[in-house]
Amino acid sequence: MFEQTFVDSGKTKKTWTVMTAFAGQIAFVVVLILIPMVFYEGLPSATLQAFLTAPPPPPPPPPPPPAAAPVRVMKVIPRQFDAGKLMAPKVIPKDIANIKEEELPPPTSGVSGVVGGVPGGVAGGTPGGVLGGIIGSVPSAAPPPPPPPAKKEEKPVTPQRIKIGGAVQQAMLINQPKPVYPPLAKQARISGIVEFTAIIGKDGRIKELAQVPGKGHPLLVGAAMEAVKQWVYRPTMLNGEPVEVQTTIDVNFTLQQ
Repeated sequence: MFEQTFVDSGKTKKTWTVMTAFAGQIAFVVVLILIPMVFYEGLPSATLQAFLTAPPPPPPPPPPPPAAAPVRVMKVIPRQFDAGKLMAPKVIPKDIANIKEEELPPPTSGVSGVVGGVPGGVAGGTPGGVLGGIIGSVPSAAPPPPPPPAKKEEKPVTPQRIKIGGAVQQAMLINQPKPVYPPLAKQARISGIVEFTAIIGKDGRIKELAQVPGKGHPLLVGAAMEAVKQWVYRPTMLNGEPVEVQTTIDVNFTLQQ
């Protein structure tokens, strides 16, 4: 029995059997690798995010070191006095200033007067000295006070431009051409008032003219402006001088005109 068990009964493995087994093992390994790639929904989300998340950026470089403060050189001035005592200089100066004192005039004993005067006085001086001069002098009258400064008449400053209401300035008109009623506005039965702001020059003529926004129909503005530009006013005088006038002008369009 044992002899039959250990006795080699012949070749049991064939080449095609080994190749088939090897191919099957390779196919099994390939299937195990492809399954997670196809069914990626079943993978843990944390692991998937860890693979897909980009690494954090490197930290910024450290700031440059602050600039060193400039070194200020302090000049130490040597003290000449310390606690009220004169200190000896530590450095010998290069130049020494020489102090020269003027000699005093020789003293005069028993002689009174002024140095450099005339012996005996009087010559070019006042007889009797200062006291006699004060007593013997004749008092003179005080000088009259200076006249008060003349006051200059200040001329009032005349402004270059004043503001006057439209009704007041209307009375200053000397030439007022009437505006031509636009035919299109007349056919459409459009009427109303066109209001302007104007600056009248010193000669009485229109210097600047502008329509007040929203005051007047667009079909009437052009004709009104052409007529107002030809208006002439009497010059407005202030302190005897002509001035410019800022005012308002109303042009009324009625269908009866």
